[in-house]
Amino acid sequence: MSEQVSLEKVIEDVAVELLRISATNLPTDVFNAMKDIKSRAKTDSSLLQITNIIDDATLARDESKPMCQDTGIVSFVLKIGDDFPLKSKLKDILIAATRRATKEIPLRPNTVDLFLGNPGDNVGYRGHIPYFYIDIIPGDKLKITAMTKGGGSSNIAKLGMLKPGLGLDGALKFAIDAVAEAGPAGCPPYRVGIGIGGGEDMCMNFAKKALLRPIGKRHEDPKVAILEEAVMEACNILPIGPMGVGDGDTVIDVNINLAARHPASLPVGIVMSCWALRHGSAIISRDGTFEYKDYLE
Repeated sequence: MSEQVSLEKVIEDVAVELLRISATNLPTDVFNAMKDIKSRAKTDSSLLQITNIIDDATLARDESKPMCQDTGIVSFVLKIGDDFPLKSKLKDILIAATRRATKEIPLRPNTVDLFLGNPGDNVGYRGHIPYFYIDIIPGDKLKITAMTKGGGSSNIAKLGMLKPGLGLDGALKFAIDAVAEAGPAGCPPYRVGIGIGGGEDMCMNFAKKALLRPIGKRHEDPKVAILEEAVMEACNILPIGPMGVGDGDTVIDVNINLAARHPASLPVGIVMSCWALRHGSAIISRDGTFEYKDYLE
């Protein structure tokens, strides 16, 4: 029993730290992508904006302070090993971690109930926030990613239930149009996730999970990898640029997840992150040892 209590405390402490990492530490590959964008800046306006972004991310990391006042809605991506000893208690542990992180980091309280208001702890009154994406995997480890996604970039997400005859070309056009329509509203440069297939809820989940791939990691299917590159190239022609100055890179990267679809529908989900692509990951073993990771497979 004492061993189990100890593991619960490890999970809670690790989750609090992951939320701190997510809010305050821009992933290294994203930070390096910003420096690459800066090196390509052709005007004073785009250079100024991307420099401001880099300076903000550096200050947030060095002082362990949130890089944006909007610290997002909390979600956890969980891959739970068959033999990991804690399963049914995980949600309660991570809810407690969210409440702690809200005070300790601090995170801005962002959960607003339409009838009851804001409880002030980033946990929804009705038990749906934090949100959990759960998979069961072989082994005895817990793989956990904390993700804090801001409201500005969530507001520009798009769901399209397209006519099947439009095909893959239509799906990709829908994605490019979504970026064009977003303009500067979600704080570019954007990370773009595209989910195609499944159903109306599944394609949005596929798109959001695509944001958790390392920058530059292409789809394992070479045909899909080519499409990711093509969409990114098209989006970076758009006259948006960093923070909407009108020139420079609009998109950091594009990733696509595909699934089978119903023959009568073509669901397409577009989920974009602002430049502050915020997440943190860890692997926790059943013996309580853990390791922080930039990305999880």
